[in-house]
Amino acid sequence: MKQQINLENWNRKAHFHFFKTFEEPFFGVTAVVDIQNALLFAKEQNQSLFCTYLYCCLKAVSEVPALNLRIEDSEVYRYPYSHASATILRPDGTFGFSYIPFNSDFLTFTAAAKQEIVRVQNTSGLFTRTFDEANLTHISTFLNLHFTALSHARKFSISDSCPKITFCKFEKTDNKIAMPIAVHVHHALADGRDVEHFFVAFQKNLNEL
Repeated sequence: MKQQINLENWNRKAHFHFFKTFEEPFFGVTAVVDIQNALLFAKEQNQSLFCTYLYCCLKAVSEVPALNLRIEDSEVYRYPYSHASATILRPDGTFGFSYIPFNSDFLTFTAAAKQEIVRVQNTSGLFTRTFDEANLTHISTFLNLHFTALSHARKFSISDSCPKITFCKFEKTDNKIAMPIAVHVHHALADGRDVEHFFVAFQKNLNEL
């Protein structure tokens, strides 16, 4: 399922060894996507908007090879896709970490996502299950804030190479329904152009629902 990268022959060998030594190796980009088509699709299909754009997001991640790279015991591995570990808000104002597996079939994906959301909402604490998979993308959402930039709390003693993607409140304009998305990636594994490719793929997936 995963493929080890031969670091000696990797064209990013120098970049990997340079950036992996940084105290903060993650960099972040915030850009806007238009979710107008996704919103219409979700309403017409009686689907969760969150599950709809999360599906498009993970599909885009799978389409950018660099975002499926992970550092494990100082080695680099490439996965074919990435699952989501999303923060799920509970009625009491707390949240828990979920595990939502990616599936290329939209209905299969959303069914599993809805089931996991309900499960987490009926638990307490942060870690309500184990997270053994390395091919995770960390997902979070600001429900009532339309942000323009974002940073993350980080524990530098923990080895972490998972991308972090944050959604926020959308705003309607004359021509589109704009939602800023914050993407943070490990610079030893991915560069700015990889983030650009993600946003292009994400917008394409949203448009083609």
